[in-house]
Amino acid sequence: MAATSHPLATAAAIDILKAGGTAADAAIAAVGVMAVVEPHMTGIGGDCFTLISKPGQPIWGYNGSGRAPKAATAEKLRAQGLTSVPTDSVHAVTVPGAIEAWETILRTHGRFDLGRVLQAAIGYAKNGWPVTPRVAFDWPADAAALAKDTGASRHYLLNGRAPTAGERMTSAALGATLEEIAAKGAKGFYEGRVAEDIVATLKAKGGLMSLEDLASHRGTVETPVIGDYKGTGVAELPPNGQGITALIILNILEQFDVKGMDPTSPERLHIGIEAARLAYSLRDSHIADPAAMTVTVEQLVSKDFAKTLAGMIDPGKRTPRLIPPPPGTNTIYCSIVDRDRMAVSFINSIFHHFGSKICTPETGILLQNRGSSFNLDETHPNCIGPGKRPMHTIIPAMMLEKGEVTCSFGVMGGSYQSSGHAHVVCNTVDYGMDPQAAIDSPRAFFEGEKTTVEPTWPQATIEKVRAMGHQVDVTVKPIGGGQMIRIDRSGFLVGGSDARKDGLALGY
Repeated sequence: MAATSHPLATAAAIDILKAGGTAADAAIAAVGVMAVVEPHMTGIGGDCFTLISKPGQPIWGYNGSGRAPKAATAEKLRAQGLTSVPTDSVHAVTVPGAIEAWETILRTHGRFDLGRVLQAAIGYAKNGWPVTPRVAFDWPADAAALAKDTGASRHYLLNGRAPTAGERMTSAALGATLEEIAAKGAKGFYEGRVAEDIVATLKAKGGLMSLEDLASHRGTVETPVIGDYKGTGVAELPPNGQGITALIILNILEQFDVKGMDPTSPERLHIGIEAARLAYSLRDSHIADPAAMTVTVEQLVSKDFAKTLAGMIDPGKRTPRLIPPPPGTNTIYCSIVDRDRMAVSFINSIFHHFGSKICTPETGILLQNRGSSFNLDETHPNCIGPGKRPMHTIIPAMMLEKGEVTCSFGVMGGSYQSSGHAHVVCNTVDYGMDPQAAIDSPRAFFEGEKTTVEPTWPQATIEKVRAMGHQVDVTVKPIGGGQMIRIDRSGFLVGGSDARKDGLALGY
């Protein structure tokens, strides 16, 4: 079974599975297609993270995130008058980590190589693909920004405008780049003409990235952090990703009778937002490149610490300043499960829509803006620095029963992802929802002092949380996306794919 945010990606994954490929092969085929057909969400100029499980074996994790250029320092950026790293700044571009990760994942868990699994993506890039409704909904908001960049305007606009639903888009330059990667492997990206185009594009805008920054990139194998929510294991990758933020939220929620609350009640919405506010405050204070962190993961996900945090929440009203104490001594997604029950939870992103809006003119690569997550405070663990990884929002996840993986899932939506993971886990564990229902359930998130809710929450719930002191904004735009595959006790696979996106879950 494959569950992705785009039907063409799901189809590509199923084709690979039917051809004898593993779930890892299918995942790379799917994400390769999404790098073409959902260019505002992901691409080969971005990063990825994955969790891969096999029956009877420990979960294998991979951090495919890139680093800041070795020449990057906070002092240099402050000298340019910057007080932060703007999302559209050339300094927000970090080394793309995805392609090296794709190759490593195939080498360790696949049967095919990049040349085989990228064929569908190459075909769509060269011959064209239909723009789907959600992609068409998102694209116009960034048209003006794309028009300011030579490469982005050339490759991602039609005569200066965003495409509409049903129109055919092609990307011959990206297709040629994918062909080079297919023929040469990751070296075809990190060395040679593709790498030279990336460096030249950034240098022309005052960037600091070098050919050596690209050639020296390597991802890292990671041991996942496995939390426990009421007897269900929840696996997340450790920092520099924000995955443990989801575990902090779940630890807090465990102190409340969530199961006794109606799934769309004001009580559940209130507790969920307050728990997230605490957990994200910890994320923003402490999560960074592990080498720079001053507190441990164990401290952040401690159950005793969670009790302290839960005690700060008033069940009846919003607390205006909810600042946690220091802990004692904390995009696109696809899920694939193959016939041998290898499960892959995979997420790949260029961060904001169209990343930095900087596109290489000759090779058609949209470059991510992950570096905008850095700050310029040299006393903070997430301050930009030479060869440093920024705090990351993209996080794959799994659920376990008695030590065996029973569910591969992920939720898209930038910073929302940790909150989304906790929401989906509660829907599954507390309310017994199937994958589709767990994903479809109404969502909410906080932005500063504002609580943003989807219009699918009952009006009575919205009015009650307003009375609790929340400043509620009902959004017209869906909050994130998500996919899930559950390995059912019956031996069947049960999939769900978010109606907030264009994709689907498909099995055979």
